[in-house]
Amino acid sequence: MGKKHQKSTSQPKQEFIFQKKNYTFMFIGLAFIVLGFILMSGGGSDDPNVFNEDIYSFRRIRLAPTLVLIGLGIEIYAILLNPHKNKK
Repeated sequence: MGKKHQKSTSQPKQEFIFQKKNYTFMFIGLAFIVLGFILMSGGGSDDPNVFNEDIYSFRRIRLAPTLVLIGLGIEIYAILLNPHKNKK
């Protein structure tokens, strides 16, 4: 009445989408982003009646956002990187 089901002896090989190279670039990108946000922080004044010009420093206006954007670019590269691609 019932049919016997045979199990396939060849299991498909499971592999991760990302390899070590992808994760390395992801951590580098994350480090750039974190560094950018650390450099962007601060610059406020303790006294609300006193204006602090440090909020407009080169570090907070140009350098930190540039580092964040570079980090995001590295993250995109890490996601799109295909380590399985054969070199010819």
